[in-house]
Amino acid sequence: MIKVKTFTSPLKVFHTKQELSHLDEQVNAFISEKAGRRIISVSDTCTTDDNGATIGIIRVVAYEEGA
Repeated sequence: MIKVKTFTSPLKVFHTKQELSHLDEQVNAFISEKAGRRIISVSDTCTTDDNGATIGIIRVVAYEEGA
């Protein structure tokens, strides 16, 4: 069965590198927990405010669960 897990993180000025590192840690921990299962896709997209400034990131992991 194919499943999708979504991770989100707000992005603040001067904190972006730290926030992206934390997001990477969350996703890596999730993937480690799912060891032996096939990861199909990992993708990112940004969210913006009314002025077009990036204010957040959404990371989606698609994986296959079950035998």
